[in-house]
Formats: sequence, structure tokens, C-alpha cells
Amino acid sequence: MGPVGEHEFRPVINDIAPYKQVMGNWPRDNLSRLGNGKLEFADQVFGPESLEFDSLGRGPYTGLADGRIVRWMGEDVGWETFATVTTNWSEEACSRGIDSTTSKQWKHEKRCGRPLGLRFEKERDNLYIADAYYGLLVVGPEGGLATPLATHVEGEPILFANDLDIHTNGSIFFTDTSKRYNRVNHFFIMLEGESTGRILRYDPPTKTTHVVLDGLAFPNGVQLSSDQTFLLFTETTNCRLMKYWLEGPKKGTMEIVANLPGFPDNVRINDKGQYWVAIDCCRTAAQEILIRNPWIRRVYFRLPIRMSILARLMGMRMYTVVSLFDENGEILEVLEDPKGVVMKLVSEVKEVQGKLWIGTVAHNHIATLPYP
Repeated sequence: MGPVGEHEFRPVINDIAPYKQVMGNWPRDNLSRLGNGKLEFADQVFGPESLEFDSLGRGPYTGLADGRIVRWMGEDVGWETFATVTTNWSEEACSRGIDSTTSKQWKHEKRCGRPLGLRFEKERDNLYIADAYYGLLVVGPEGGLATPLATHVEGEPILFANDLDIHTNGSIFFTDTSKRYNRVNHFFIMLEGESTGRILRYDPPTKTTHVVLDGLAFPNGVQLSSDQTFLLFTETTNCRLMKYWLEGPKKGTMEIVANLPGFPDNVRINDKGQYWVAIDCCRTAAQEILIRNPWIRRVYFRLPIRMSILARLMGMRMYTVVSLFDENGEILEVLEDPKGVVMKLVSEVKEVQGKLWIGTVAHNHIATLPYP
């Protein structure tokens, strides 16, 4: 009974900063500036998680909940299907329009694919894709069926590829969010607080995949620094932005860059070397009690009450916050949409030529906001 049903539910204590420490010091956007954003392409794109533009400035390209990667070709043409991640994809089996972001799609996701993180390798305009079910893939500038690159590591399947970034040496860093749960069951990762997530690296010359970091709690977005000396990544369950050093005296070490007021998704760099983090907000005092006491979680989520009601009882009301950080975790900007006018759930913020492009895994539109 309850949200976890007959599931073997094994909650643990999370390594998360105290609620009062984080929320007491977090700056607020009293003007709710994010709520002034513009809704784009309503009911034309379904769960556009990640947004990319090619070397010619075309786009956005985005992955949809129905398993396709699509691109915007201008008002005269509109959206066109650019790529798919599997030969299993067909319109009959996979296309559910605006229902693609609802539970009606869940039983079809594994067959159709769910492309999440997207990155262009600018020299050849190859598009790299992290698909939740089909791992790391690549498709050429003409699109079509993507080629699998990494589906296993150390003999184990990559269960939940989530986001990626490309090093200047050609290596691709990407997240595998959990070794126990796939994307459809991602709520179990957060409710349990389990830490089986990994950061992986695919090396094209040898076509091999390696574990860079493991034991992570819902690793999600990844972003290399401008000079490639470190990798930033988000840990969604632990509500924080992390740094892993690739070069220099701290090579091979990890540190906390920022503790966040909510649950981060992707992180993206801008032209100034600053980092936009998409955050689904916000933590509550009641949630803190559950985090610190796994036995209470074990009882609470077996109550015969819908998850949405249990969340409200904890004071949770999801809305969007996006924040801009420097490489040391200094907060440079906070934009909020507390009424959920533009988005209640956000997955990515990409700054392109004076505009923020905002993606979402849960809604059927994209949002834009002039910036600065």
C-alpha cells in the first residue's frame, strides 16, 4: 500500500546539508523574474529535457519523451524529427502527443527510448546523446538512427544514462544515475536516498568505458570547466553541486561547490565561464525529518495515500528556481517562478545570445527569458 507498494523499500540517511543552514542563507528573487518568461512551442514538444544548437546556429534540438530527438527549422517548416535512438521506434508504438509526459508513456519508454542530455561536438557537428535506456549514443549532422557507443561498463548494464559533456581530448563524461533503478522508477532513488550512481567516461580511440566516480546519490547533470581542469556535476538527492578535479594538485579529489535549496537537474556553462543550474524547488523542514530518520520514511511512504498528498503534507510545492554560479560556488544570480507560471519543473537552462532557453522533462513546452 502507498507509493512504495510491495517494493523492497530500503531508505538510508542522506549526506545533505542541514535545512536551516541552506535555506537561511539562500537569496530570493522577490520580483519572481522567471515568471516573466515566454512559453514557446506549447504542445509541440513533449518533455524537452535538454536543449542544443549546432555550429550553424540551428535549433534548438531537443530530446522528447516519445523517444525522438527533434529540431526547430523555423516558422515555415516547424519541428522535424532529427534522430531516434533505436530501431524499435515507430509512430504507432511510441507517439502519444501531449500524453507522452504522463504515465501513459511509462510502459513504452524502454522500447522507444528517452533521450535526456544532448551535446554537440562542434568540429564535426556530431550530436552525442545520453538516453535513459540505450546509454551513450552519437548521430551525425544528417541525423537518422543514432549509433550506440556505451551500453555496459565493467560487464554491467548502464541502467540510467542521464547527461554528458565532451572533453577537448574527445573523451565523453556521462552520468549513470543508478545501478538499481531506471528512469521510470527514479522516485525510488530519491525516496530511498540510495547511492549507487556513477560518473562514467567513454574513450573513442579505444571504444572503452570506465568508472570515474561511484557511490553517488542521483548524479544528474555534468559540465566541464572552460579549461577542462574540473568537472561539475549535480547530486539531485543530496541537493548539491559538486566538483571533481581532473587536473592540477587536487586531481582525483571531489568537493562541494554549493548546497542548494532544492533538487538540481542539469548544469550548463555560459560564455563567461559561469554555470547555470536548474533547480526544482524547494526543501522543507518536514522533509528534513524524513531525511534524517529512514525508519520514519519506511512507514510514511507505506501509508495508503497518494504521493502527491504525502508531498503536500510535507509542505512541498514544486516550482522552478534557476541559479548562476561561478566556479567557486559564489551565487551570481537567482531567478524564481514561485507561482509556476512558466514551469513547475525545470531540467536545464542554456544561455544563448542574450536569451535563456529553459527545458523541462515534465511539461510540453520550452520557456525563454531575455538575459541579462
